[in-house]
Amino acid sequence: MTALDERKFELKLQLWALCIPRELCKHVTRLLNGYMLDKPRIKPIIEDPTCDKNRYVVLSDKVQNSDLSEIPAQTLFVLKDLCKFDVVPYSLSLGYSYWGVGHIAHLNIIGELLSYKDVIAKVIYDKNQPRIKTVVNKVGSISNEFRVPKFEVLAGIDDMVTEVKQYGATFKLDYGLVYWNSRLEHEHIRLISLFLDGDIICDMFSGIGPFVIPAAQKGCIVYANDLNPDSVRYLKINAEINKVDDRVCAYNMDARAFICHLMQVPDCLETFSESERSTVYMKEIPINGIDHREATESPCTTFSASATKRPSEISEEEYGNEGGAELEVTGRIKRSRNKRIRGFKPINIRTWEHVDHVVMNLPASALQFLDAFRGLIHRKYWKGSLPWIHCYCFLRSTETEDSLISEAESALNAKILHPIFHRIRDVAPNKAMFCLSFVLPEETCVNENPQSE
Repeated sequence: MTALDERKFELKLQLWALCIPRELCKHVTRLLNGYMLDKPRIKPIIEDPTCDKNRYVVLSDKVQNSDLSEIPAQTLFVLKDLCKFDVVPYSLSLGYSYWGVGHIAHLNIIGELLSYKDVIAKVIYDKNQPRIKTVVNKVGSISNEFRVPKFEVLAGIDDMVTEVKQYGATFKLDYGLVYWNSRLEHEHIRLISLFLDGDIICDMFSGIGPFVIPAAQKGCIVYANDLNPDSVRYLKINAEINKVDDRVCAYNMDARAFICHLMQVPDCLETFSESERSTVYMKEIPINGIDHREATESPCTTFSASATKRPSEISEEEYGNEGGAELEVTGRIKRSRNKRIRGFKPINIRTWEHVDHVVMNLPASALQFLDAFRGLIHRKYWKGSLPWIHCYCFLRSTETEDSLISEAESALNAKILHPIFHRIRDVAPNKAMFCLSFVLPEETCVNENPQSE
């Protein structure tokens, strides 16, 4: 087994429990010694969620009959003399019924166990503190445009700001304001392994940066966008924490507007000679009347890189004067003042000339955004191969891989050659998450005749 399958550690037991007055707990535990549940980190006596004056004594799995005939008759007689008890079925799930996000334990309790949510949360909190400080349960389904669930705090302190460490990166987030899924760590690592040092990456639905930060740590230049302003705020914080803010450009825009903005050839470029084109900067594009300089002072900061050049291939002369260079990075001007600049030195990246990978991690609707690539790239300005598109999607039991490819081709209005499907995980009994990867079809490009200039 090369990957951890948490389901293999899950154990469900159908047990009997005695409902007793709480003041008799000591007497009853002495009488039932050897007949109570004896499992590591599981308490045999728990609260009654319907009455704080009662407690449940969870019996051992060797007690199978409803008349409790496995317990000696004399012991049962003494119990009945002590108190009037009821025998009720109690379903106990041991194992991974929750997942952690920093100091937060995230439960997803529904159905018949909902009435026991406070008991379950208290047990998890007591057994895992101080590592776990807050236990929350998801309320309802995700319906807002930012993919952020609603939570209720069941145990511990009401503090949703936490930190998560993954693959050598630290992520700070407010779990009540931004989307985060700890179960996608292996997928983040898998996709990042496809990137090369110096690659130019566009992440259309970046969140707080689970793909962005490790890609930047690997030496990539990353243009990251998210519609949720809180996600963009924490993305910038995480870029600073992980010391990769000089490789990350953050945007708070609609995803279609973002990718069009990056790929837009400046209107004035046609009038310039080849030598003059190297100094052209992309202009600001207000979205819905808002100037998005708040997301980045220069949303398309013109970093260095023709498509074919990686940091190791650029000469010191091309960098310019290191001692007094002005570098536009992550929305502000940094003057080096003879100070060593960490990582890649960005100058003159023109994203309408080359991008290596586009990440579209919005599985519920990413396929619908593929139409933004129609006529997006001008072939006469583009250098090198067309970008890889990594589009996340859900596949239901009634659908096939061919049907998803057909939907993607319809959005692109082009044939996809050699698509690659990667199954990530099951999200429901009849629903799985996939990543569809392909090279952007040539037919989506605008092919002007260079001779007609």
